[in-house]
Amino acid sequence: MAALLKFALAIDWTSDRLGRFASLAVLLTALISAGNAFVRYLFDISSNGWLEIQWYLFAGIVMLGAPVVLRLNEHVRVDLIYGKLRGNRPVYVDLFGLVFFLLPVTVLLTYLSWPLLVKMFVMNEMSNNAGGLVRWPAMLMLPLGFAMMTLQGVSEIIKRVCYLKGIYQMDTHYEKPVQ
Repeated sequence: MAALLKFALAIDWTSDRLGRFASLAVLLTALISAGNAFVRYLFDISSNGWLEIQWYLFAGIVMLGAPVVLRLNEHVRVDLIYGKLRGNRPVYVDLFGLVFFLLPVTVLLTYLSWPLLVKMFVMNEMSNNAGGLVRWPAMLMLPLGFAMMTLQGVSEIIKRVCYLKGIYQMDTHYEKPVQ
């Protein structure tokens, strides 16, 4: 079990590093958006490439940030039931959701998005917009993000099993969002 826990913590480390890229992408997107607006209104020039790079960065924000949200236990859940559970019951609900919902969906989406990435890369597919960018870097975010979400799900399963066995400490406190 110690080796699995080390593996889970390595996945957490990787997710955190990719999450830092996602955080940086937020700043870059804001700067590019502001710069593009400034240049467009001040000099009346623009490029579709500047608009598309914002979309690409947004894809990185969402797809590489999602595993961090899962690791931090800040993901969406059904509060009506989950918020009323006590003891180890929330951990069992998490395990059920991770095994029967998250993993099947993320594995399927990784599998389905990979051939699309390969096709775009091989064909060097370009945007139809004048001055647009090559599309595969944005498409890379789908299989990479879903694969990382799958791995993060595996990490969360390992950590919860270790928690239930008493060999890993984790915060199981759940605070219902203000509504």
